[in-house]
Amino acid sequence: MPLFSVIVPCYNAEETLADALVSLSNQIFADFEAIIVDDGSSDASRTIAHAFAMSDPRMRVVALTNGGPSRARNIGAFVHATGKYIAFLDADDIWSPEKLALMAERFAEPDSPEAIYGRIGFFRETPKDVRIQSTVRAGALTARDLLRENAVCTMSNIVVLRSAFQESGGFNNSLRYGEDVEWLIRLIGTGARIEGIDELLVFYRTSEDGLSSNLDAMHEGWSQTLALVRRMHPNLKRSEIAAAEAIHLRYLARRALRLRAEKLTALRLVAAALAKSPVGFFSDPRRGALTAAAAMIAPLLPRAVHNRTFAN
Repeated sequence: MPLFSVIVPCYNAEETLADALVSLSNQIFADFEAIIVDDGSSDASRTIAHAFAMSDPRMRVVALTNGGPSRARNIGAFVHATGKYIAFLDADDIWSPEKLALMAERFAEPDSPEAIYGRIGFFRETPKDVRIQSTVRAGALTARDLLRENAVCTMSNIVVLRSAFQESGGFNNSLRYGEDVEWLIRLIGTGARIEGIDELLVFYRTSEDGLSSNLDAMHEGWSQTLALVRRMHPNLKRSEIAAAEAIHLRYLARRALRLRAEKLTALRLVAAALAKSPVGFFSDPRRGALTAAAAMIAPLLPRAVHNRTFAN
């Protein structure tokens, strides 16, 4: 039985899948299996996946009809994984070579949590382009933390004890947006701890396309997450909810700037955040000030200048 089962869901990812799988093959910690779940791709993704599986016996391909990434991850984890820990790697992301090695070291410690994440670098063309990195919170994440801001950022960043994943029930297949945060909150609800390693372990490819570009739908997903947190914490104060929503809207404003959305989108989101809770918006004074300033300047910039300025 391998220590790690790596679940790689992919759908029409022929342009990026090879990069993801190369980063997996290059792991300095070799005790893993990889389950590449092709979710009904109509491009060359399945051919690429089979080519890697032919050259690396640790990899195998599972073919499905299209049902979405949550279903693909669940089938990979519940039906095919045999490792003690489950890691997820999206087909457009890249791991650092030390990712699994550092996870194995932390899990081997007597006080290890049930799930671990690290820092993420955001890039467009190549990981060398990274200018922005996520941060790791001290201590275990709480449901309140995740409502305010998802420190995990992407499923490619999380490794979880398989028994804990099973107890959580896996991902909600009915959710199209925010399914990662919703699952993380349910995972915490089972008593599992999620802690971070302050190391850059994942490179996240930003794009104008894809699920994470639909900002309004992301906010709707956040609202569904709020309902779950309210059930877990019925005494949650109105001011806490307002502050959390302001932080989320600030995050969406920053994404709007990076994703080259309509010129006024970021400013609209900043205004909505400030209306909800100025305290929440400026909970990180530097980030709040920079986001507000950028949102005001962005509509005045020519598109080419805007794209260069907010590339990451």
